[in-house]
Amino acid sequence: MSVHPTAIIDPKARIGNGVSVGAYSIIGPDVEIGDDSWIGPHVVINGPTRIGSENSIFQFASLGEAPQDLKYDGEPTELIIGDRNVIRECATMNRGTPGGGGVTRIGNDGLFMAYIHIAHDCQIGDKVIFSNNASLAGHVHIGNQVILSGFTLVHQFCSLGDHVFTGMGSAIAKDVPPYLMVAGNPAEPHSINKEGLKRRGFSADSIQVLRQAYKILYRTGLSLEEATARLKEMAKSHDELKIFVDFIEKSRRSIIR
Repeated sequence: MSVHPTAIIDPKARIGNGVSVGAYSIIGPDVEIGDDSWIGPHVVINGPTRIGSENSIFQFASLGEAPQDLKYDGEPTELIIGDRNVIRECATMNRGTPGGGGVTRIGNDGLFMAYIHIAHDCQIGDKVIFSNNASLAGHVHIGNQVILSGFTLVHQFCSLGDHVFTGMGSAIAKDVPPYLMVAGNPAEPHSINKEGLKRRGFSADSIQVLRQAYKILYRTGLSLEEATARLKEMAKSHDELKIFVDFIEKSRRSIIR
């Protein structure tokens, strides 16, 4: 472990092997940092917070601070961060609340750019990219390999499915099904995330099926119930549509349309 002499680490913190802590960083009690992580200068990490291995956390990030929720009364909630994430300058990630399950959870292999905010009780998947100033209100669920462009805002309790892409400045107030590209204020669906799916190894046939599903949901004039019924039939022979249909049926805030 390499710790700059100006850094302050509480004796109750648990720091793994090969961790580097930069100048003037402060690590509080009930903080756990996994092996080979790099903590830059002027980082503040409060707990209870658990951070996995091989993470890189840049200057002025604030992790594990109390949730910005007036109902919060000092209960012992958590922030849990996975492995191999890059968390850039001035990013903020808050702990959970008792009313939201008590845990804010970040997956693995994410890139969180400068000034992003992840509020209490959010659940974030793997291999996500949050561009500068993307912000989540409380209780938001983000799937795997989601990309939020700069200044994207997501309303509390919304869910975004796997492989979603949002345009710059999107304001999202409803759930976004998997595979979609959305943009605008308020955000509207534009197409499936074709280029993103190609880069992730989806076949041309799978992409064509998803394009057909998108047209059924957004271009035929069918009601949500009618479109979902047609998609359920298609999903019987196309596995890639199963998570699409499951997401629609489990939507908490209704989907963007």
